[in-house]
Amino acid sequence: MSESNLEKVAHESDYHFHPAEALLGAQMLFVAFGALVLVPLLTGFDPNVALFTAGAGTLLFQVITRGQVPVFLASSFAFIPAMIYGAQTWGIPATLSGLAAAGLLYIVLSQVVRWRGVDFLHRILPPVVTGPVIMVIGLMLAGVGVNLAMGKTGDGAAELVPYGTALTVAAVSLLTTVLISLRGGGMLRLVPILAGVAVGYVLSLFMGLVDFSTVRDAPWFAMPAFVTPEWNWAAVIFILPVAIAPAIEHFGDVLAIGSVTGRDYLEKPGIHKTMLGDGLATSLAALFGGPPNTTYSEVTGAVALTKTFNPAVMTWAAIFAIGLAFIAKIGALLATLPTPVMGGILVLLFGAITVVGINTLVRASEDLMQPRNLIIVALVLVSGVGGLSLGGEAYSLSGIGLAGILGVVANLVLRSAAGPRAGRTGAKRSWPCRSPGVDAGRPVPGRRGRCRTPLSIPTRR
Repeated sequence: MSESNLEKVAHESDYHFHPAEALLGAQMLFVAFGALVLVPLLTGFDPNVALFTAGAGTLLFQVITRGQVPVFLASSFAFIPAMIYGAQTWGIPATLSGLAAAGLLYIVLSQVVRWRGVDFLHRILPPVVTGPVIMVIGLMLAGVGVNLAMGKTGDGAAELVPYGTALTVAAVSLLTTVLISLRGGGMLRLVPILAGVAVGYVLSLFMGLVDFSTVRDAPWFAMPAFVTPEWNWAAVIFILPVAIAPAIEHFGDVLAIGSVTGRDYLEKPGIHKTMLGDGLATSLAALFGGPPNTTYSEVTGAVALTKTFNPAVMTWAAIFAIGLAFIAKIGALLATLPTPVMGGILVLLFGAITVVGINTLVRASEDLMQPRNLIIVALVLVSGVGGLSLGGEAYSLSGIGLAGILGVVANLVLRSAAGPRAGRTGAKRSWPCRSPGVDAGRPVPGRRGRCRTPLSIPTRR
């Protein structure tokens, strides 16, 4: 295929699979690679398994959506705190049962959306509930990030790296990520986390913090260390509420990629199909021992930058991810990443997740001093961050799980108690425009408020 024809096919929005586009697929995988492998490294999961499940999940998503949406699915940052806590409390096999259940929740929500529409979901899970739940996700294990940045284990029980050395490495990793996010240009700006990890890793090499003995001993090729889930009700109930926020944010992710390609994916293949694909990909990942999958906003940014709209490019990215999963030395090399590097990144990531929760409330124009809203937010934040626990020694409900359930119940009970206008602040709401750039700012028929372009809805992992 000639260069001009290849460029034409890459820029088309319809699915056209061709070997000449393999390099474009490798580029998309490179954009996602840093975040993809960072999640398993931070949570104790296997990065080779994460590569395999990201590729397999993306291919499954394409089957469900009939290859119509150019997105790449990989490790979700939203589940990091729950995965860390679950692995420490119940072990990885039990945590995987909770992650598999989270995928099933996506599937249930997709059918609810198909049956009742997105508005029904927003009534059950309004921003006043999802916002503080997201904040709890970020704040609950903030101490883990700080301990790692100081050279300790996640619980702070032991020192792995001298305090001064650890803080230096963590600070350099963090500052590099921040500078690239603010001042980076082109493709570099799409991978600030990868840049921060790379600089921190190089600095660790000079400080003698990296041991390559495991890399030398590892074979070149090997089966990924797949792990099967072990059912655990405590882990399931703890992790399920975590899936609520990313499931709702999936709506914004689909709007964002639609605004880039000029396609209305809410209609075709339909938001219920994309959410179904996301849920099945997450459950599939858990069945093999990988982290939950989600659509990657970095890849959406790369699609916008390169105008690579052909969904088949993501098929190539998935194929490369599966292939790399069987190179054992990659996993061994990634495992040499020092804890202070991870700590510096986690300090920013946990804070960023918290800010996303705050922004959810800000975008919704909620009056938090209104008694109903104040009660819901207060219950969610204090019960989640404070460590409230209900139950006994055999079984207890706590953390994000308890906070999410309290938020949903409080919203439904207080809505009924206060009447049909409960929670309304008088602020005009905004709704997605059918034709971005044409309808922006116009009144929406049957809605109270004006429409907004999809680009005004920030995506989140």
